Amino acid sequence: MAVRKFKAEVNQLLRLIIHSLYSHKEIFLRELVSNASDAIDKLRYLAASDEAYKGVSFEPRVEIGFDAEKKTLYVEDNGIGMDEEDLDANLGTIARSGTKRFLEALSGDARKESNLIGQFGVGFYASYMVASKVEVLSRKAATDKAFRWTSDGESGYSIEAAERAGHGTTVTLHLNDEGAEFLSRWRLEELVKRYSNHVAFPIFLRYEQPEYDDKGKKKGSEEKVEQVNSAAALWRRPKSELAEQDYKDFYKNFADTDEEPLFWIHTKAEGTIEYTTLFYVPSKAPFDLYRADYKPGVKLYVKRVFITDDEKELLPTWLRFVRGVIDSEDLPLNVSREILQQNRVMTNIRSASVKKVLSELKDLAARDPVLYGKFVEQFNRPLKEGLYSDWSHREELLELVRFKSTAVDGWTSLADYKTRMKDGQKSVFFLAGDEEERLRKSPLLEMYRKEGTEVLICGDEIDEIVVPAIGRFGELELKAVNRADAAKDFEGNKDKEKEKELAPVVERVKKALGDAVKDVRLTGRLAESPSCVVVDEDDPSLRLQLLMKAMGQGSGVESKPILELNGSHALVSGLAGADDARVEDAAKVLLGEALLVEGVPLQDPADFVARINRLLK
Repeated sequence: MAVRKFKAEVNQLLRLIIHSLYSHKEIFLRELVSNASDAIDKLRYLAASDEAYKGVSFEPRVEIGFDAEKKTLYVEDNGIGMDEEDLDANLGTIARSGTKRFLEALSGDARKESNLIGQFGVGFYASYMVASKVEVLSRKAATDKAFRWTSDGESGYSIEAAERAGHGTTVTLHLNDEGAEFLSRWRLEELVKRYSNHVAFPIFLRYEQPEYDDKGKKKGSEEKVEQVNSAAALWRRPKSELAEQDYKDFYKNFADTDEEPLFWIHTKAEGTIEYTTLFYVPSKAPFDLYRADYKPGVKLYVKRVFITDDEKELLPTWLRFVRGVIDSEDLPLNVSREILQQNRVMTNIRSASVKKVLSELKDLAARDPVLYGKFVEQFNRPLKEGLYSDWSHREELLELVRFKSTAVDGWTSLADYKTRMKDGQKSVFFLAGDEEERLRKSPLLEMYRKEGTEVLICGDEIDEIVVPAIGRFGELELKAVNRADAAKDFEGNKDKEKEKELAPVVERVKKALGDAVKDVRLTGRLAESPSCVVVDEDDPSLRLQLLMKAMGQGSGVESKPILELNGSHALVSGLAGADDARVEDAAKVLLGEALLVEGVPLQDPADFVARINRLLK
């Protein structure tokens, strides 16, 4: 029997799990039970949808047992099972397990990592925190051959032919000294109730019950098998029967986490289409929220039979942070992914679910602003994605998204902004970029502050695309303050005499800058700064141009900035009568510092510094 070697990354993974997650070693049982539940789910689905498994009939169950003398513990299921190829692929090379992504996500926080482990499909390896050797005996459903996988987690693994009475998998742990605490009926029962109480299949615990005579002397023992979990599909139970703790416990088991959810939405729909949904909003954004390969958080069931947890179309992409269950009474059990995306029943469920989530969020915002603020801190950006991509829900999302502001602390809505507008104000002003603190220091805000006009600070990197696309909020136009057109609001601040006096300076600055700018002009929008840069109405902003270049889409979007000068500032007015060399240095410094304030890197920093030094002399 040849020993097969683990891949290098698996060895690294095992070392990290054993040493980094030691303080949470009890999660091994959660992960083994979760794997057993998944195996049963898969077989129930295949038995209903795949001809190759149509003859398979079974009563789903998971069993846990232990032998205190031999120091062994096992977790057994009668699910889909594995053949030799499956054992090698799933437990040896972990080709599909997401091991590399798990390693990339590690932060050094043991509690956080104990939650990540199940999400990457590497939870089986938590067994080596408590075991010196692990054996996996498995027989795939609809086959007559069984195999045993064995490994000490260090020298590699072996696979050999074996015997097993029926389909399913038995994982046997040979416990080390650290795992001895789990050779206890009460400890195992406590862990099942904590982590796996709402697994939809019965979990049985097999143990020896001591028997004593009248004098209290042990005379033997009786083998007992008891169900230790509720095994109820919690979402199918009436809300009136469920306590708040029931929902929280189910979520922790469902999401493989110790954290409580922010809130949940439980709905039972009856009528033409019957279905039940139980949706949770996490208290913190999932680690893969902004990855293209994010793991969907919603599982689909049909009449309590698990169908899929890998379908990204169950809810819109911008609601990908939602976790939970959709259980339909009307979908066929053998529904395929292609049929699912075109199915009228699923389309109606999806549409109704989105409306329900949006309705609950609107209610939460009105009922509990503090809790809604916590939601916004984590999930404001996905809502903005929806605002940009899902016009069918635009109006509801406009009420839900939040922004920072120059007028109030914390978050504010467009509706609240409207209530604070000055008499005669006809626009909602905003400044978009990718860094809130930098935006707050922008010279473009100086005159708005001086005149007491509120400006929304849009500091998400997607705001450059999303906020201008909103266009209007009711009768109000959304107006970017970094556009050339916004200067018209401050035409009255210009000194006509000074404008005429400085016209030659403006022309000399424009000549000195050449094709580095689209135009140079005096402005009334600056109060303290000597210069700022803006773009024409139809041109992409400077930050958007950088973003597009970073995405490899920079061709065809580049445009030149417009340099605006504050004629009241000494650095500008002092250029009257200056020689050409000084005007050129000043022009390029005024442009350079305006670009830096906007977060645009300089093409030639050394030249910029040299010009500053000459001006200082």
